[in-house]
Amino acid sequence: MDLTGKKILVTGADGFIGSHLTEKLVDDGYNVKAFVYYNSFNSWGWLDSLPADKLKKIDIFTGDIRDPNGVRIAIKGCDIVFHLAALIAIPFSYQSPDSYVDTNIKGTLNILQAAKDFEIKKVLVTSTSEVYGTAQYVPIDEKHPYQGQSPYSATKIGADRIAESFYKSFNLPVTIVRPFNTYGPRQSARAVIPTIITQLLSGKNEIKLGSLHPTRDLLYVKDTVNGFINIAESEQTAGEEINIATQSEISVGDLAQKIIDIINPSAVIKSDDMRKRPDKSEVERLFGCNEKIKQMTQWNQKYELDAGLHETIAWFRDSENLKKYKSDIYNI
Repeated sequence: MDLTGKKILVTGADGFIGSHLTEKLVDDGYNVKAFVYYNSFNSWGWLDSLPADKLKKIDIFTGDIRDPNGVRIAIKGCDIVFHLAALIAIPFSYQSPDSYVDTNIKGTLNILQAAKDFEIKKVLVTSTSEVYGTAQYVPIDEKHPYQGQSPYSATKIGADRIAESFYKSFNLPVTIVRPFNTYGPRQSARAVIPTIITQLLSGKNEIKLGSLHPTRDLLYVKDTVNGFINIAESEQTAGEEINIATQSEISVGDLAQKIIDIINPSAVIKSDDMRKRPDKSEVERLFGCNEKIKQMTQWNQKYELDAGLHETIAWFRDSENLKKYKSDIYNI
C-alpha cells in the first residue's frame, strides 16, 4: 500500500516507539495524526522533544485509548492506523493487572471496532515478543506457542487474538506486528538498557540489575520503525502476524558488561533481588526469527547492536535527556 496521501493515525505516539514512528512518518512527508494520552499538564510525552518545525506538521489528538467515544473521534477520517498505545512495564502488571486489561485488551478492542465501522484500509496492532514466553525452540517464529508468563503478556495475547478475530469475522485488514526487544533513545526508565546507562552516567560504580542469565533479541528502534512502515506498505500482510527481530541473542549480563566497557570499565554488576521477576514469570530466552518479514516486505536490519548502543549512549550523554531519568529509583 502506498502511504502517500493517506491520513495515518498513530496511537501511543507520545511513547518510546510511537514517537520515533511518528517522527519518521513526518520526515517521510506523510499526513500524521498523533493520539497522545490526555493529561492536565498538556504534555505530549516524547513528542515534546521534537523540533518545532516537525511538531507543527503533526495533528495532535489528546484522549484515552480506554474511551471508545474518543477513539472513534480520533479514527474518523483516517485511512491507516498504527496502534501502539499500551501499558508495557512487566513488574507493574503484577501490581495492577486490571489496568492492563483495560488498556491493552479493551483499548485494542476500541480501535478495532472503530476501524471496522469507519472502514479503515489497514490496521497494525502492536504485539510483543513476550507473548511467546521462554523459547520452546529457536529461532522463535510466528507459529511458536503463546505463554502468559506475566499479566502484561497475557493481556497482549488477548489483544492479539481479538485482532485476529476481527480479521476472520469481519475481514478487517489487520496485521499483528510483533517487535522483539526494542531499545534506543527515549526508552522507558524501567527497561534494562536505560537502567544500565543511566546508572553509569550518574557516576555509580555498582550497577544494580535483576537476573543476568536471560537472553534477549535486541532491536534498535530505527529498525523497529522501518519494520512497521514496511509492513504497512506491503500488500501481503493483512491477516498476518509478523515478527520484527534480529535473529540473534545476548544475555543481560553480557549486555551490561558491553555497556560498562564503553562508559566506565571499572564499574561492577550487583544483583538486586527486588529487580528479579518471580521464577515462573521470568522469560529465560528470546531469540526471534525474521524470515517472514523478509519474505513479505523489503525490511532488513540496518543497525547492529554496537552501532545502536553507541547512538543510544550518545543520546543519554546529553544532560537534558539524562535529567529526565531518576537512576536512584527502581522504576517498576
